[in-house]
Amino acid sequence: MPRPLTPKERDLVVYILGQSSSSHGDFNLVEDMNDGGMGSLRFVGSADRSLGKCIGEAEFDDADGVPVSVALNMDQRGELFELDLWKVDFSPLRRIAALAELRPPMSGRRRTSE
Repeated sequence: MPRPLTPKERDLVVYILGQSSSSHGDFNLVEDMNDGGMGSLRFVGSADRSLGKCIGEAEFDDADGVPVSVALNMDQRGELFELDLWKVDFSPLRRIAALAELRPPMSGRRRTSE
């Protein structure tokens, strides 16, 4: 069921987008994805959308100290598609970090399950 972004989710999207957030349309409504509780979101849009490309990434440490990798993906039309969160130990997400705790991704750390 669609819901609005929380303030911390919105901060995370804006952090990744930088100042170009207005060029990717309205990104207020999302749906939680079935990802084992890691916090991934799909932006509400037309039913015929598919994954396009990753447009930015970030990282933060969860409340338990486990790193969380974040990717912001567009659909094939250039609209926001999903905010993909992946906790490196696959455990459920405890929190989304505050804006001051977000950082660019460390090079070399990539998902191995895909």
